[in-house]
Amino acid sequence: MILNMTPFALFHVLLSLVGIVSGFAVVFGLINAKRLSGWTAIFLTTTVATSVTGFLFPFHKLLPSHILGVLSLIALAVAIHALTRRRLAGGWRSAYVVSTVTALYLNVFVLVAQLFMKVPALRALAPRQSEGPFKLAQLSVLIVFLLLGIFATKRFRLVEAVTI
Repeated sequence: MILNMTPFALFHVLLSLVGIVSGFAVVFGLINAKRLSGWTAIFLTTTVATSVTGFLFPFHKLLPSHILGVLSLIALAVAIHALTRRRLAGGWRSAYVVSTVTALYLNVFVLVAQLFMKVPALRALAPRQSEGPFKLAQLSVLIVFLLLGIFATKRFRLVEAVTI
């Protein structure tokens, strides 16, 4: 076991981290009015795999992580549909951006929660994840992603208007 993780858990974490890094590349590409096909393929593939593998851990009841996994898969399905079937035409362009940013946000939300669970200094600040530091961290993440989503939607939509 590496870092006290099973090989499967390590695989799941690595998928998630690759999804987060590639997701930021995709979102910053959208903000710069560019569709980065390679990064997008990596992001969509690893983020779908992250959500799916999250359901393969043993569990006895429905957990918040399962709900987030379902929400992520819904957002990813919209993004994939908008990109592949609808070819980002019309409103699907904005739907793609919003669903992509949402899927990335959900992954980062889980990352922050995991950091507060696993990093001793953060765990000491919020042992139950209901304390102020945890709420402030998650609120900050939410605000950042709302701003990223707004900028990405506006900038990526502008490209469509210019190319028509």
